[in-house]
Amino acid sequence: MRDTAGLEILDRAECLALLRTAQLGRIVFTDQALPAVLPVNFSVWDGSLLIRTGAGSKLAAATRNAVVAFEVDEIDPDTGKGWSVVVVGRSGVVDHPAELAEAHEIAPRSWVSGRDHLIRIAIRSTTGRRILDP
Repeated sequence: MRDTAGLEILDRAECLALLRTAQLGRIVFTDQALPAVLPVNFSVWDGSLLIRTGAGSKLAAATRNAVVAFEVDEIDPDTGKGWSVVVVGRSGVVDHPAELAEAHEIAPRSWVSGRDHLIRIAIRSTTGRRILDP
């Protein structure tokens, strides 16, 4: 199916499959009552997204039990073909002992020390589009 702009509409399964192919996305959250966007590494885990950050970071504080958006895309600069996926969900800290070991294994590694705080975005909705013929 296509939208009114002629872009292919992706279902949830295709959106999740595309998310698994990417490593970098952008999280959208509220910081001091204003929208904020940060690029972050992420992993897909158990119907959620995992982000590793520092426990005292602005991102960790701003995303505790908040509704956030997350966007990932890939566009070929030569052909103009590509895709975009947007996820909306509630964020939370992964702190349950039964989940921590597995989550730490699956979460992306950080090149910055002290980034052992895991944020989980429980995916509530996904929207995706694919550009086939620019």
